[in-house]
Amino acid sequence: MFFTYLRRELRRRRKAALVVALGLALGIGLVITVDSVSSGMDQAQGKVLKSLYGLGTDMTVTKAASAASATTRPQFNFNANSSGSSQSSDRVLVQGFQTLASSTATEVGAQPHVAKAVGGLNLQVLKINGTFTQGQFQPGQGSGQGSSQGGPGGGQSPQGQVRGGGAQFDANSYSVYGVDVSDLTLGPLSSSKITSGAGLTAADAKAADAVVDASYAKQNKIAVGSQLTIKGTKFKVVGISTADSGDAAADVYLPLSRAQTLADAKDKITTVYVKASDSQQISAVKSAIQKDVPGTTVTTSADLASTVSGSLSTASSLASNVGRWLSIAVLIAAFLVAGLLTSSAVSRRVREFGTLKALGWKSGRVTRQVMGEALVNGLIGGALGIALGLAGAYAVTAISPTLTAQLGGGGSAPGGGGPGGFGGGARQAAARTVDIALTAPVSVATIVLAVLLALGGGLIAGTFGGWRASRLRPADALRRVE
Repeated sequence: MFFTYLRRELRRRRKAALVVALGLALGIGLVITVDSVSSGMDQAQGKVLKSLYGLGTDMTVTKAASAASATTRPQFNFNANSSGSSQSSDRVLVQGFQTLASSTATEVGAQPHVAKAVGGLNLQVLKINGTFTQGQFQPGQGSGQGSSQGGPGGGQSPQGQVRGGGAQFDANSYSVYGVDVSDLTLGPLSSSKITSGAGLTAADAKAADAVVDASYAKQNKIAVGSQLTIKGTKFKVVGISTADSGDAAADVYLPLSRAQTLADAKDKITTVYVKASDSQQISAVKSAIQKDVPGTTVTTSADLASTVSGSLSTASSLASNVGRWLSIAVLIAAFLVAGLLTSSAVSRRVREFGTLKALGWKSGRVTRQVMGEALVNGLIGGALGIALGLAGAYAVTAISPTLTAQLGGGGSAPGGGGPGGFGGGARQAAARTVDIALTAPVSVATIVLAVLLALGGGLIAGTFGGWRASRLRPADALRRVE
């Protein structure tokens, strides 16, 4: 009887039911779209941060460079007597930070709630190469009139002069990163994938092997099997890597021990990459490291995220603040409107419910009937809302608007989180700009939330209508009889 009456009433009052369902659908659809866009923002920010510190890294430990080391300039010495011969000189410099002892990684790894910690060495290579050409000495035209000809505009000097000669040199600078090959799941190389050749392995700890970033390889026509000469040492390129998003952390990746040898920095590192055993303990781990490893700067992903600016940051703020509050306001308004419409519909059914009570229906049965109709309206609204929400999320993903994230905000991130900082990127630019295509993924949790909202909207509307229906008396039906 209940379902028969329910089906007939919904069919007879299709327009009213559709209005209530559409009101709920708009609110639920907006919630799904905003939640999906917000998830897309989180994923976009995750890609930006991943391009800096690598997959799985929760924080880094560094030590700021001193003023004296920051002003040190490399010196190059060449032999000017070697006419016509090619000359080259490399200088390998520690980039961005003061060095830490390699044992710092072990010390950090022993802290509570630290799953693992590995070290890395950030270097910059300055390469000068070119040739000197000696000039040719041409003797004077002799004595006698030489003194009269030697003045300004008077031709050649009687003592002769050197003509021609000179020097032509090119300067090249690129970044090198020493990677702890015993664990490649942390650090900057983990944010890149090998697209050609092979990557570094634990067996390459002392090998003269290198992985080159794809952009640098293309610019310098480097392929797998090529050789790079750094400070007189030849390295074989075993693989080409491509950054997952944004710029790569370095142009060339070498085994850590090899990088330390090139920089005359034995048992030295510039960055410790830390993976916490529990994401809820990151703040506690940061405090413990700052206490037990004094003089260092600990930078977490949250610290670095605060330095991300640009349209990505603006859009994320809008989605998190304005968008969510707007969707909540619209959802509340939809619930209230649904409740008022249901209550109004009950008022128009006074004769019907009064007659049913006169026939013996209890107030509870009338209330259950109204609640049932409202729940069905809510489920219909939920289905329509899910469809609207999925359509909105699909539209955002199909358009894929490009958002710009500027990293560093014109300077380095906290604790050196800019170039060479959190993630050890070796770029010297004051800021980096990364373009990210926005998507709007819809999770199962979002769909479940939509269903719960639909049921909640139906219950709220049913509560309004049920309360109104329970107060009707059979005498009310008689007053409406014409």
